[in-house]
Amino acid sequence: MITIDVYSDVICPWCYIGKRRLEKGIALTGRTATVRWHPFELNPSMPPEGAERRAYRIKKFGSWERSLELDAQVGRAFSGEGLAFHAEKMARTPNTFDAHRLIWLADEKGVQDAVVEALFKAYFTEGRDLSDRAVLAAVAVEGGIGRADVDELLAGDRGAAEVREREMTGQRLGVSGVPFFVINDAIALSGAQAPEPFRAAFEQATAAGECKACKFDRAPGQRGC
Repeated sequence: MITIDVYSDVICPWCYIGKRRLEKGIALTGRTATVRWHPFELNPSMPPEGAERRAYRIKKFGSWERSLELDAQVGRAFSGEGLAFHAEKMARTPNTFDAHRLIWLADEKGVQDAVVEALFKAYFTEGRDLSDRAVLAAVAVEGGIGRADVDELLAGDRGAAEVREREMTGQRLGVSGVPFFVINDAIALSGAQAPEPFRAAFEQATAAGECKACKFDRAPGQRGC
């Protein structure tokens, strides 16, 4: 069994690309894998209502022309993974804290991967505003969470403490950028790696686990790994 902990943000395009490449890497192994998604806010100080994307990107990258160059680069990477990137539909850069609370709830409900996928698609392909709680609720329901559970969470602060705690865990691990992958609590990979490095890391983590186990299982005098 392979366990992969992924630190990401739903407005990070390379996290969506990394998700696809991770899935391809898992497929290369032919093994079963458990993927757990953890929060990382690219813009923790973003206002709850988000910001107008053009103004935000000009401030961040210095010019709209530079923003368009980066969008084109992302678009090419998306196409290579069979994903659709529509920057022209993305009017706002959202605050993502509530999205991370929904991802936490999705884990509780056993539909985390589907909700993460739905959030990525909603933002990057459909250009939906993830700061809008009505939009978030609809996307979460599309991902498989019951409407009553979604409404209850968004009406209060359920999951907030858990998201903060998981963010602090990521900080203790040294996560400073996303996507960031931790495999079997042993091997770390940063960035949207190609499928083959993922496969190699899975093999390395699995071999390390087997070697550790054999130290307890081998007979006296038997050579170790």
